[in-house]
Amino acid sequence: MRKIGIYVIIIGVALIILPYFGLTLRLFGMIDELGETPAWAIKIGLIVVGAILFFIGKPSKEQLTSEEEPHE
Repeated sequence: MRKIGIYVIIIGVALIILPYFGLTLRLFGMIDELGETPAWAIKIGLIVVGAILFFIGKPSKEQLTSEEEPHE
């Protein structure tokens, strides 16, 4: 879940930043056709949902084992 959350956050941030450089993500280009306010709501919603998925997700096994090892 954490990986999915990170990907959703990256997509949301990219949808906000890329239009300033004249670029868009082809798959999400139709979001801007809905109007300015709904487009911003969707972009911010993607970031919020991604953050929720990130914080709800369990840490991976690798992270758990590295935290359990004693540090000297």
